[in-house]
Amino acid sequence: MKSAARLKSYLDERAVEYELIPHPHTENSMATAEAAHVPGDRLAKAVIVCRDSEYLMVVVPSDYHVHLGLLHRYLGEEVGLATEQEVVQLFPDCEAGAVPPVGAAYGLRTLLDSALLDEPEIFLESGDHASLIRVNGDQFRELFRGVEHIDVGQHI
Repeated sequence: MKSAARLKSYLDERAVEYELIPHPHTENSMATAEAAHVPGDRLAKAVIVCRDSEYLMVVVPSDYHVHLGLLHRYLGEEVGLATEQEVVQLFPDCEAGAVPPVGAAYGLRTLLDSALLDEPEIFLESGDHASLIRVNGDQFRELFRGVEHIDVGQHI
């Protein structure tokens, strides 16, 4: 159990207080929320989309999916989901499918679904399939200050 090196460095450089929470190995964010006993609306997940050769990170609660039609309208152009191979290349210090939802740590433009902004605490993928990072709501909002807040997620 360890967080991705880039993510850990990014959080430490910004003096973000966080706790690493272990959980049984899981393969997707909904299973992670269940295994870690955290509400799905408090587990932030990253969805990587691309347009031309630019990648963007959209952060939504784990019990949401990104409504691509709403995202197209917001951006004013078509985007598609990044392939698994592209995601692996963008996040070399992470296990496949365990992308930390902190795009700035990886140089990605990040769009944050507003549904995450009012929670008292948020859990983040840490870069592996066996641990989460817990931050309080104020730390989360500070961490995402300056990113674009959007409403493109839909509850599953």
